[in-house]
Amino acid sequence: MDSSQNNSVGGNGIINPKSNDASPADSTAAAASTAGSPAEESKQNLNQVINSIDKTLGILHQLYLTVSSYNVSSQLPLLQRLNNLVLELDNMAKLGEKCNIQVPMEVLNLIDDGKNPDEFTRDVLNSCIAKNQVTKGKTDAFKGLRGHLLEELEQAFPEEVEAYREIRAASAAEAKRLAQAQSLLPNGDVKVKPEI
Repeated sequence: MDSSQNNSVGGNGIINPKSNDASPADSTAAAASTAGSPAEESKQNLNQVINSIDKTLGILHQLYLTVSSYNVSSQLPLLQRLNNLVLELDNMAKLGEKCNIQVPMEVLNLIDDGKNPDEFTRDVLNSCIAKNQVTKGKTDAFKGLRGHLLEELEQAFPEEVEAYREIRAASAAEAKRLAQAQSLLPNGDVKVKPEI
């Protein structure tokens, strides 16, 4: 528990009335006052949902403390906390509608099974690596076939294969020239591709 919670929570888990926690409506109003680009707005919406989740967890903890040491005098704080929980859950649902996050069902199933969702990421990466190897094998096979066909065609039609190679070299040089022209910046500098 951090120092702000220590100041507002009494020894029996009851919140003192002078707590300076913002209401869910206050956090929504503060969020609406700032606007930016769609990426910034999306990030801000996500941060608001995260803050709402944290606040809900705090309310649930306080509710647990109140219920675990319940007596007649703690009925009013219990009702206040229940109302705060309902308001915060409603606020969380409204904030969640603004977020466009798609979570694969497999991740949710892993979490339900008590497993680490990083396993899903690892499995997806391993699957991509395996598919990449298969595709690379097919590409290499087609390159070998092309080379073999060119050798056979060169023996049967040497002039046509020579003309084909000249056309192919000219088009490759043109493509390279266009690629270099597109990578030039307005000031004449050349863009450098980052090494991966």
